[in-house]
Amino acid sequence: MEYFVSSHSIVRKIWGRADTVLLIFAGASAEFALNKAVDWLYFTGKLPADPIGRLFSTVTYARKIIFREKQAALQAIDQISTIHKGVEQSRGANIPDWAYRDVLFMLIDYTIRSFELLHRKLTGNEKAEIFDVFYRFGERMHIPGLPENFSQWETMRQEHLSANLSASKFTVDLYRQYKKNLGTLRFYLLKQVQILLVPRRVNRLLALGSWSLLAPAIPLYKLARRLQLDKFVQDILFPHQYKQQIRELDNPQI
Repeated sequence: MEYFVSSHSIVRKIWGRADTVLLIFAGASAEFALNKAVDWLYFTGKLPADPIGRLFSTVTYARKIIFREKQAALQAIDQISTIHKGVEQSRGANIPDWAYRDVLFMLIDYTIRSFELLHRKLTGNEKAEIFDVFYRFGERMHIPGLPENFSQWETMRQEHLSANLSASKFTVDLYRQYKKNLGTLRFYLLKQVQILLVPRRVNRLLALGSWSLLAPAIPLYKLARRLQLDKFVQDILFPHQYKQQIRELDNPQI
């Protein structure tokens, strides 16, 4: 059976663990709040109403692409395209091409950053493999102006970070919703995780701080994972109603 992502791919390894997936979206949640096209995420009202639920919805789509056979993955990508086209028609405008690229660039970047934070440095070939998966994703969505290789992506990523991010009223409101949904303590921990993950410009615009109190805890979490206590840690970090969804992130058979 042919898969969109090879069964031996590093991408499957990264997206097949709850902790790395949750880190990917912890980082992306920071950058989404700053993106100049964030108003599109507010248009339907789904993101501010339930940002955590929206996270798991996005994860589900991403994992359909990564773990399913090729045709099913392509259908999932086409469904994503259809959803976005519907939103564009409802609003009577087009989502900017750069906004589509930004989402892909975030997925590439935080996939790399999350794995390296919890595991080890990725090789050049592994990074190129991660880029290739999301490049094919974007190509299927007919997103124009995509970089052709990982080196070009690195350059464009920096350009997008400089040009497409800005703190706004949406930034303030989205972080308010994060706090409302997570609670004060978990919201604080989210920001501490973001300090460890996000690029400097994202950190500066959000004024997250230069040092995370969780930095010394990373080695302890790695030990907890070896002792199979990582589920206990995850239960602490997320509200009880998301417990089952988090468990399912460790099962790639979706």
